[in-house]
Amino acid sequence: MQKATIQLETLTCPSCILKIENATKSMEGVDKDSVQVMFNSSKLKFNFDDEKVKVEEVENAIQKLGYEVKKTQVKAM
Repeated sequence: MQKATIQLETLTCPSCILKIENATKSMEGVDKDSVQVMFNSSKLKFNFDDEKVKVEEVENAIQKLGYEVKKTQVKAM
């Protein structure tokens, strides 16, 4: 498992959080219980199995929703 933190462009409303959380949780390989979007800091944190999903796939899913990914940090657990 790996842990990722994705810095997003500023989030503007609570519905942004729900869209991003739901999209991330629906991806195979993402630990659904670990998904957390922090509104004030505009960060998405989650754990994932890098053999089932790549962090780039999560970034692409977020970008398809219309949100900009600024920076991603991945750490081994």
